[in-house]
Amino acid sequence: MRIISQRSKQAEIKVDNKTIAAIEHGLVLLVGIEAADTKEDVDYLVRKIAAMRIFSDESDKMNLSVQDVGGSILSISQFTLHAETKKGNRPSFIQAAKPEIAIPLYELFNEGLRKNNLHVEQGIFGADMQVSLVNDGPVTIILDSKSK
Repeated sequence: MRIISQRSKQAEIKVDNKTIAAIEHGLVLLVGIEAADTKEDVDYLVRKIAAMRIFSDESDKMNLSVQDVGGSILSISQFTLHAETKKGNRPSFIQAAKPEIAIPLYELFNEGLRKNNLHVEQGIFGADMQVSLVNDGPVTIILDSKSK
């Protein structure tokens, strides 16, 4: 499971020109699930994201978590995070999980964040979404459950 985490001041997702999810201060998470991922991968990344100290404290040091600052999460499924680009010019997505595997893990991930008292807004799995955000910092962190 691979996640791109971006600290943001505000973010929203639109589908068919209608806002379906939006947050103010918090994290935008691009969530890529691969075929080999399991509940253990989900649990690991939920713990990391909930506790990751990437928000500034009163001394302007990255020392606070999204929980500490009362931030929200905007979670967006993104199979393209598992693109294979070594051969040719057209990416292969063979490592990305099929919907029957990815959807339950994506929902489990979002529910795990909610169980950590985080407000989670999410996109629509498989939809054509337009995502806009105002990066804060910018601070962008890549997390991969296979690199633990």
